[in-house]
Amino acid sequence: MATRTARSAAPLEAFVLHRYDWSESSLILDLFTREQGRLAVAAKGAKRPTSQLRSVLLPFQRVNITLGRVPASESEMPEVQTLRGAEWAGGAPMLRGAAMFSGFYLNELLMKLLARHDPHAGVFDAYVATLPALSGDELQSQSALRAFELVLLRETGVLPELGLMTQTQQPLREDGRYALLAEAGVVPAPDPGQAFDGTALVRLQAALEHGSIDALQQACSAALPALRPSLRAYLHYHLGSASLRTRQVMREVQQLID
Repeated sequence: MATRTARSAAPLEAFVLHRYDWSESSLILDLFTREQGRLAVAAKGAKRPTSQLRSVLLPFQRVNITLGRVPASESEMPEVQTLRGAEWAGGAPMLRGAAMFSGFYLNELLMKLLARHDPHAGVFDAYVATLPALSGDELQSQSALRAFELVLLRETGVLPELGLMTQTQQPLREDGRYALLAEAGVVPAPDPGQAFDGTALVRLQAALEHGSIDALQQACSAALPALRPSLRAYLHYHLGSASLRTRQVMREVQQLID
């Protein structure tokens, strides 16, 4: 009987989410790829001064990577694969200042909400489109962050239909006031002063279904006062954590500045 042999891996589109020291000369990388989702990869010799990988394996830069030969069966896939090569694939300039903190926030969300070897091409595409917007003004960057959070929650299956009341599945009234709660979905707002109007939620749902990140960012910009606290609570509920590390660091930096 013929045996199934290892096959050469095709190049993958990837971003570096995080890097860990492995030895004096090597790194373990947490990568987010379009084709295979999150991967743990060993980059041998990447810390050496002569390694071409030093200037390539940077956060927020899209790279094309090749991995070592992989088994024919997914059940035999190693926990940590070997990086064979990486090339810069072009894209936006490196993030700086507040935009960099926002980028690390996105990376932390991906690492905590996405399982390894679970592809989400829609999330990858949203990540690519979100990074340049983080360097815009406050309205643009905040709208981009909220749009990405919505895409991530929807792709991971925990976001309800925003145009319907979750419990009754009845359409929202345009003049109605609603809340988005992690444990209950879309419900009549207990506090109308801090809530969405029906039109805003319907527009957010339409933009999600259309698949245009630009349209979703525009819909988010019109609903930011209610959207930001609602999504923060929603994410914390599903993360099982009161605070993300990047948010804590941002607060500490702001206190130093103040």
